[in-house]
Formats: sequence, structure tokens, C-alpha cells
Amino acid sequence: MKAMEFWFSVGSTYSYLSVMRLSELAEARGGSVDWRPFNVREIMVEMDNVPFATKPAKAAYMWRDIERRAAAHGLPVKVPATYPLPQFEEVNRIATLARQEGWCVPFVRESYRSWFQDRVPAGTPESLAAILPGLGQDVARVQARADEPAIHAALGAATDEARARGIFGAPSFVAAGTEMFWGDDRLEEALEWHTTRGGAHDAAGRG
Repeated sequence: MKAMEFWFSVGSTYSYLSVMRLSELAEARGGSVDWRPFNVREIMVEMDNVPFATKPAKAAYMWRDIERRAAAHGLPVKVPATYPLPQFEEVNRIATLARQEGWCVPFVRESYRSWFQDRVPAGTPESLAAILPGLGQDVARVQARADEPAIHAALGAATDEARARGIFGAPSFVAAGTEMFWGDDRLEEALEWHTTRGGAHDAAGRG
């Protein structure tokens, strides 16, 4: 069976909670995960769904909700964080490149740590300079590669695939090949479904 799919965009606020917990939870359950960056903003704009940026009361609730949930999971967090991310597309192209080259998981985790714990927005020059060398990556090379047409096309293709499969938000999880779960509060349920429906022992998930 395929690895459970984790569809994310760096820039989704609630994804912080999933990004920081997913690897450990999956390992504890004997499952593997394929991290799939896509452009959730593009899909949400098409759906006329901009849930927080122009809705201050809802945004205030979101930050407090994230703060509560982070505390429950033992995750440090400093909110409100910069939102929306000014380098949203750039950082998701870098995540796409990182997936191709095998360093997606640590990059995404450190990007969220920078954004939600250090208050340095993901994808900014300051964040990249702090993160990439520690992952053995040259900042200039990564920025240049991430701006190549092939990476733009790869992120676009992933977004098209997500749209075609009915994925409309982040974080989303596809368990046992076909079953979709949306939202961090469905992470444990998605893993349970995946590991009890035959997808637990696939070792092909990409890092």
C-alpha cells in the first residue's frame, strides 16, 4: 500500500500543529507519510474562501485556538504570527524542490518553527538563511532552482492533482489510498484509518 499522503501548504496556520507532530505520530503507529506541497491559496481563491485575512474576529479565534491546541500537544507557539505569508509561493516552490531532492520534511518543520516559534516568517531571506545551511543547502542555489520553470510547473501540477482529487484545504490527509481527512484535528483519525486499512508498512514515503 502507498504511504499516507500529507497535503500541505507552508502558509496554512493550523498546519503548524500537524507539521510538528506528524513524523513522530506516524512512526509510533508504524506508518509512512508522503509529504505533498501544493498551492492551497489558489484553490481557496477559486472557491471564494478566504477564511481569516479579512475577518478579524475569526482570525482572533484562530490564533487563540492554535494557542490552546499547541499547549495541549506540548508545542511552543508565539501568536499572532505574520499572516498571510508574504513569500507564500516562493516557500512552497522550495518545499517542492526539497521534496524532489529528499529534504522536504526537515525544511518544512524548520520553516514552521521559524514562523511560529521565532516569529521569523517562513520563506523570508532571514528564515532561509537560518534554516538552509543547517540542512546542508546553499541558499543561493536553492532560491535559483526553486524559481526554475520546472519547479513552478511541478507545484502547479501538484495543485491540479489536489484540485482533481477534491482536496480543498490544508492540512489534508489521504489515508489508505483514497480516504480524505481535512484538518489537524483529523490527523490521529487519518493515521488510525491508514494503519488499520493496509497502508502501514509501505516504506516509500518521501522525506
